[in-house]
Amino acid sequence: MFLKKLIGHEDREKEVVQDMDDHIRLLQDGCRAFHEALEHNDHNRMRRVKELEREADTIRRDIVSHIYEGAFLPYLRPELSKFVELVDQVFDLLEYAAVCYLGIRFPDSLRSEASRVAFLNEEMCGMLRITLQAMTAGEDLREKRLAIRIYEKRVDDLKFDLMKDARAIPIEDFWEGNMLADFLSRLCSVSDLIEDASDHLGVISSIIK
Repeated sequence: MFLKKLIGHEDREKEVVQDMDDHIRLLQDGCRAFHEALEHNDHNRMRRVKELEREADTIRRDIVSHIYEGAFLPYLRPELSKFVELVDQVFDLLEYAAVCYLGIRFPDSLRSEASRVAFLNEEMCGMLRITLQAMTAGEDLREKRLAIRIYEKRVDDLKFDLMKDARAIPIEDFWEGNMLADFLSRLCSVSDLIEDASDHLGVISSIIK
C-alpha cells in the first residue's frame, strides 16, 4: 500500500485519508447542489450548500486534529493540513456565493453562463477527488492535474464573457448590485482555489516519492 511509505500509525492514517476523501466528496455535492440551484432557480437547493458546508467543516476539524495528534510523519503534517484548508476555502467561497444568491433577484440573462461555470466547478471537484485517490494509490498525477488546469482555463474564458454581460445589467439598488458582483466574483474564483489544491497534491506527492 502506498501509504506505508509514510510510516506512523497506519490505521489512523487510513482514517485521515478517508476523511479527506469525504471532505472533497461533500464539496463536490455542494458544487452539484449549487449548479442545480442556479440552473433551476431553486432556493432550497441553494440552502443545501450551507448545510453541506457545516458538515464539511466538522470533517475538516477532525482531520486537522488527527494529523496533529500524530498521524503521518511530522514533515508531512503541515502540507496535508494546508491541502485540507485549501479545500475548506473553496467551500467558504461557495457558501458565500450561495448566501449572495439568496439575497438577490438573479438576472435571467446571466443564468446560462453562470450555470456553465458552476457545472465546470463541479467537474473540477470530481477530478480533484480522483487526483487525491490516485495520489494515495501511488499513481502519476500529471494527466489529472492537467485536466483540472484545462477546466480552470475554460472557467476563465467564461468569466470574461460573464463579467462583460453583467456590466450591461441595469442596477437600481446599490446593495443588490454589490451582492451580484460578490456572487459572480466568488463563483468564478472557486476554480482558482481548486487548481491550487490540485497543485498542492502534486507537492505532497513529490515529497512522499
